[in-house]
Amino acid sequence: MAHKLNLETLESWLWDSANIMRGHIDSSDFKNYIFGLLFLKRASDQFFEEAKIAADEEGISLEEAIEDEDFHRFYVPEVAWWGNITKKTENIGQAIDQAFSAIEEHNSALEGVMTTVHFGDSEKLPDTLLSRLLNHFNKHSLANADLENPDILGNAYEYLIREFADAGGKKGGEFYTPKEVVQLLVQLIKPEAGNSIYDPTCGSGGMLIESAKYIAAHGGMVGEFVDCTLKGQEKNLGTWAICKINMIVHNFKDSDIRKGDTLGSPKHIVNGELETFDRVIANPPFSLSNWWEAAESDLKTDAKGKTITPKYNQVVSDEYGRFKYGIPPRSYGDLAFLQHMVSVLKQNGKMGIVLPHGVLFRGGAEGKIREGLLNDDLIEAIIGLPEKLFYNTGIPASIIIINKSKPEHLKKKVIFIDASNEYKEGKNQNSLTPENIEKVVSSYDALEEVEKYMRVVDLEEIEENDYNLNIARYIDTSEEEEIVDIKEVLGRISEIETKEKDIDSKLNGFLKELGFVS
Repeated sequence: MAHKLNLETLESWLWDSANIMRGHIDSSDFKNYIFGLLFLKRASDQFFEEAKIAADEEGISLEEAIEDEDFHRFYVPEVAWWGNITKKTENIGQAIDQAFSAIEEHNSALEGVMTTVHFGDSEKLPDTLLSRLLNHFNKHSLANADLENPDILGNAYEYLIREFADAGGKKGGEFYTPKEVVQLLVQLIKPEAGNSIYDPTCGSGGMLIESAKYIAAHGGMVGEFVDCTLKGQEKNLGTWAICKINMIVHNFKDSDIRKGDTLGSPKHIVNGELETFDRVIANPPFSLSNWWEAAESDLKTDAKGKTITPKYNQVVSDEYGRFKYGIPPRSYGDLAFLQHMVSVLKQNGKMGIVLPHGVLFRGGAEGKIREGLLNDDLIEAIIGLPEKLFYNTGIPASIIIINKSKPEHLKKKVIFIDASNEYKEGKNQNSLTPENIEKVVSSYDALEEVEKYMRVVDLEEIEENDYNLNIARYIDTSEEEEIVDIKEVLGRISEIETKEKDIDSKLNGFLKELGFVS
């Protein structure tokens, strides 16, 4: 029996492909090419595996099984067969581009996904480099029968996303939220079987997939599929393509991931209205400036040639009425994302969002938005996170939990948890341990106040603080100062001075004996 590919070997093998590309292209772009080749290899290997199974089960020829699209998850035309591409010795990049185009033509679900990256630039990707890459990818089969189990492909894809985020630092990590933060957020909003789950800034799709995994782990499977629907939107075209492939390798082929700017042009619309969801989850870009593109597209200048800054409270007009609590300032789009998410949350749904601490205490328009959210009793919890958890910023962030139908015992109350000191310290980046996550989730679920860590605060107290949600106002983590006994301290000083005089006397005696002083 042939040795099957395990996760460790798969991860190592795929990550080694990045080393082949080093020196040719920017490291932050590795992922776009490697994910494309990975999908092409997987699709081709699986295509022939499906054909062989169909031929055996249906009693037809292999050629007939290959031709019949009904036997295939994705139809791979001959020009895109992996075996044919690896035979190329020149113009390899053009051959790969043609393969991607052909796959998109035969599979509407992949429209625009494969062709977001181009291999045909021979200056950047010469034939010698591509030939080495193809040979590297040719070492192992990615057919299901050759994998230890089909799930390892999705796990390896996640591993690559994480490694690329690590390697890319601030620039490369923009598309990725650390897995531990995602796990914490998912465990707080607790998605259930049958739920619709939506992420308006889905990046590479980690929050959606983790939500589905949570449901699967809690018995939410129907046959081989998780009982939920996953929908998302992503503005960055390259990241959108990575997310689409991520969904496919995790067996969420029916997920609905749209591309575009969620604030300016939300894509999940039903009968002219925003679609609503059971769970809404996101880590939007922190403090995004100039967030309303329609207001930024045709900026005027004054007589001195200086750009006239648009007044968002006058020019932002949303046809879906999402900003009912107020228009956030031009320099901070945080509460625009939050209000979008509130608008698409079902009445019995729950949402979680990661935002910078500034949204908890900044005044002006943001203060009024907070006041509106609190008076409508939407904010269920505020959780303060440690600093340096994210790739693209070192500032501490917070999680805000929104619940439109709070249980009776939480009406007019907000849970505050200060988890800022609960983390594992790293050289460049801190992380949350399973114990850190468990402490937050169990405290949130138990609703038992913990000194210096968690409180359930009445809305009246928040009103007294002018709707300021700064966690430090509600949870005092300062240590009590030690009471100093002045009399005791003076006594110890006197003892020290006496000893000092004694030492000086002895030292002078020694120096006299040695003739250094008279």
